[in-house]
Amino acid sequence: MASYLLKRLGLSLAILITAVLALFSLIYVVPGDPATIALGPRATAEQKAVFRERMGLDQPLPVQAMRFVSQLAQGDLGTDILTKRPVLDLVSAALPRTVVLAVVGLGWAILLGVPLGVWSALRPDGWTDRLIGIFSTSVIALPSFLVAIYALVVFAVMLGWLPAIGAGEAGDPADQARRLILPAFAIGVGWVGYMARLVRAAMLETLSENHVRTFRAFGVSDLRIALRFALPIAMVPVVAVLGVGMGSLLSGAVLVEVVFARPGLGSLAHDAVMSRNFPVLLGTVVVTTALYVVANLVADVIAALLDPRIRQEA
Repeated sequence: MASYLLKRLGLSLAILITAVLALFSLIYVVPGDPATIALGPRATAEQKAVFRERMGLDQPLPVQAMRFVSQLAQGDLGTDILTKRPVLDLVSAALPRTVVLAVVGLGWAILLGVPLGVWSALRPDGWTDRLIGIFSTSVIALPSFLVAIYALVVFAVMLGWLPAIGAGEAGDPADQARRLILPAFAIGVGWVGYMARLVRAAMLETLSENHVRTFRAFGVSDLRIALRFALPIAMVPVVAVLGVGMGSLLSGAVLVEVVFARPGLGSLAHDAVMSRNFPVLLGTVVVTTALYVVANLVADVIAALLDPRIRQEA
């Protein structure tokens, strides 16, 4: 297991460095002059030149990239060109809200999607299986930002059941929880159907194997077989997909945060794009990429713990 973990750590580090360099290059070819945005349209050419020199924007792109990687290794994400605050402080303040939103959204989707998948696998081709299949396919096709808009209009504006925008008052967990319901619902509803279909397929494959037939021959109930033997095996591909799908989950969280005006990484990145605030944009993108890499690493490790064959193959 230690050898497998070291290999995964090395691969994750290589992926992160490559992604950071690629994203750095892409961000700095976006149209827009940070000097003009920071100093205003009335700034002289000399003032802009001094600003670019102080920020290192007058250097070639490879030099800027290597300097950024060097600073990143020391925990420095740069400085906000508008507020002059460290980007690390801005990202650190926004990161917990985005992580909580993603975890809660994915958590309720798993709690609902996995039982639906197990129920469908135990009664394949029945009327409940067909209903769950129709529901699953329907919600998978719904974009998270569209669900967010309709949830905002229906439950916050028309019915007035839940608050519309914001993340809640600091120090008031009840208010924060109420304002988390709609965003978490918006990013998690598509994953309910995805989890249900994935668990159903994995369970049907496992339930058709010879050792399951042996259990049935000895009188073991289908429910016990499903929960005790089939479900742990079926969760291996589910865990792997969750790691890969973290990218789409985070991108959905970005859009949902903008819709509900939640002060998270999504709103921070959106404001940085609109103002061409490249250091803040790059900092949020780097942190989001790191979250994605870490999520994949954790998913791989959990899958290896659930299935020893993965460790042996590695």
